[in-house]
Amino acid sequence: MLYGARYRFGNAAKQKLVATDTLLGILAHSALSLGLVAVSFLDNVRVDLMSYLFGDLLAVSPTDLFYIYAGVAVIGLLLFIFWRPLLSTTVNEDLAAVEGVNVDLMRLIIMLMVGLVIAIGMKFVGALIMTSLLIIPAATARKFTVTPEQMAVTASVIGIISVFCGLSLSWFYDTPAGPSVVISAAGFFLLAQLAPQEPNVRRILRFTRSLDTRNKKALANR
Repeated sequence: MLYGARYRFGNAAKQKLVATDTLLGILAHSALSLGLVAVSFLDNVRVDLMSYLFGDLLAVSPTDLFYIYAGVAVIGLLLFIFWRPLLSTTVNEDLAAVEGVNVDLMRLIIMLMVGLVIAIGMKFVGALIMTSLLIIPAATARKFTVTPEQMAVTASVIGIISVFCGLSLSWFYDTPAGPSVVISAAGFFLLAQLAPQEPNVRRILRFTRSLDTRNKKALANR
């Protein structure tokens, strides 16, 4: 059943019927709703739905930290191994296929990584807020970076700072921890929009120079 669903959704994305990010959003919220409906039919099971929807960042246990570290290790390893084919697939699937990249495998890896991140973070920040933490730091970093590597690192740093700011806001003003983190991230995004925009021509030149430097290094290594 799971393989059949994966096959159907993979064909939908491959045939451009549904964008991959749209497909991930549909799958995430549909699976969440299906799980909540399934739990409602269990008479002997009591589930705190508010904790799954909005999370409880202050209730992290040592066991939870172990799962977080394990998830970070797995995702970091996958990014380290498949970074280039993943990047090629997300930029242009047709060009990636021409370069010999297994596009179907890369698409599946992306979906699994996003699903793993949501599954781990859902308990701490909630399913309704988790999506915003996937989007806002990356959208904030996009304005100040040129290469995908810079954007990934900058988005990670912005996410870490947002967590510290959100926890501080929760500590001093007794606000919910999860939403406070998202508010902090949204604040950084608004501040980034106030920063002067670098001319597109200059950004293109910087990106072109970085590609030339990277190609020269690759040729030198050969």
